[in-house]
Amino acid sequence: MGSEKIILGIDPGTTIMGFGLIKIVGKKMQFMQLNELTLTKYKDHYLKLKLIFERTVELIDTYHPDEIAIEAPFFGKNVQSMLKLGRAQGVAMAAGLSRQVPITEYSPKKIKMAITGNGNASKEQVAKMLQSTLGLKELPKNLDSTDGLAAAVCHFYNEGRIETGKSYTGWAAFVKQNEDRVGKK
Repeated sequence: MGSEKIILGIDPGTTIMGFGLIKIVGKKMQFMQLNELTLTKYKDHYLKLKLIFERTVELIDTYHPDEIAIEAPFFGKNVQSMLKLGRAQGVAMAAGLSRQVPITEYSPKKIKMAITGNGNASKEQVAKMLQSTLGLKELPKNLDSTDGLAAAVCHFYNEGRIETGKSYTGWAAFVKQNEDRVGKK
């Protein structure tokens, strides 16, 4: 019997938190669910953070994901909105950590690149590619949920390829530090 794993992907936000779940059976990906937590009717920022935490814990307790992939906040010009997004991300991460679920963070560009092959792809392009890849019948009105699903799929595609703590000054330095990975002719 092949190994099974569930990945929860989260696109954190204080207006809408999108999320998606995929199941990995062997080396195949199966769509489970995508949805969103809409927070527009709440004015209190702290209440929104509480709801993000509670919904994330509820998802973990319901679906028992083995791993969480989360979209990192992008660096925008508005410091206040970036701070709010960072808090939303932190609360979602805290929920995962409170249940001992490993978390991996991906930049929006890395997620777009993994799904479409283009780091500058639009939300619509990412959603259409996910629809095609996972056989989704229809796409949601808001694409925050497909962004969450995209984080999960990106994590699946990048499994075993995560390099941390390494930096290179150029191609020659990369080759020198990774001689075991360079093909020999």
